Amino acid sequence: MTIAVQRTDDAVLAEAREQVLERGVGLAEAQVLRVLRLSDERLPELLALAHEVRMRWCGPEVEVEGIVSLKTGGCPEDCHFCSQSGRFPTPVRSAWLDIPGLVEAARQTAATGATEFCIVAAVRGPDARLLGQVRDGIRAIREAGIEIQIACSLGMLTQSQVDELVAMGVHRYNHNLETARSHFPNVVTTHSWAERWDTLRMVRDAGMEVCCGGILGMGETVEQRAEFAAQLAELDPHEVPMNFLIPQPGTPYEAYPVVEGRDALRTIAAFRLAMPRTMLRFAGGRELTLGDLGAEQGMLGGINAIIVGNYLTNLGRPAQQDLDMLTDLKMPIKALSDTL
Repeated sequence: MTIAVQRTDDAVLAEAREQVLERGVGLAEAQVLRVLRLSDERLPELLALAHEVRMRWCGPEVEVEGIVSLKTGGCPEDCHFCSQSGRFPTPVRSAWLDIPGLVEAARQTAATGATEFCIVAAVRGPDARLLGQVRDGIRAIREAGIEIQIACSLGMLTQSQVDELVAMGVHRYNHNLETARSHFPNVVTTHSWAERWDTLRMVRDAGMEVCCGGILGMGETVEQRAEFAAQLAELDPHEVPMNFLIPQPGTPYEAYPVVEGRDALRTIAAFRLAMPRTMLRFAGGRELTLGDLGAEQGMLGGINAIIVGNYLTNLGRPAQQDLDMLTDLKMPIKALSDTL
């Protein structure tokens, strides 16, 4: 490392420490970009700083969540990363999960100590049948005495659909922006970034918690990663899922390279410094990108939430392995809210 590079990196880290750790003010887009350009030699320092920020502004607790697909495959949208799109020749076929299966998935999720259970459907947006299934599923989960908060991810919504979900008692709504606005047209062509943003605005205005993140490794530039972090910070979601591309057979991205572990960790830390008080969740692709050791590094580099088990059409690692990791790291699992 040259002296000039070292001095530049010193300045970037010092600025982040003073602004984010000491004052709790997230980094702006240009500052995030400088963090993303830090040399590999400074990665351990960056991760340590991100962990300090997480501990100071979020605390040591980790939220654990499980997800299940109520409606799989056959989606009419052309999200280029997704094996559930009906537009691509992928192995995934359309299927519905019945209510007893949904209840059992919620029961198993709650048994891990998770406080959040997310019901997901591969659709552009929910129709009457899907909303009816969600309503019946939530009722069945409650009647079974399963104590867990319910989240949903059902695509783009109308105002009346938002109101229906609120009436059902949905605690949080997930709708990812996926990537920076400038890169979105390269990823999806059947709807716009602005349409997703509008759904998120309605969800927030209705009082549900907003869960919004994206996928790294879809051909975006480092500048666009900084742009995306700033756009998420502007939205100020309660939770940001950090996914890493899993190249899916049959999709346009099937031959894309997997994100390198150090780039993934650097990006996690940068997003933490952009959003010091936000729940930052390990989601899909972390096992492929980081491996087991990387998971621990991420938990010590800004992450404070985790999805346990499988990710819809992709396998995760066993839930107990993640729970054991949290025990080893002495990170308590966030307790369930008294109000469901």
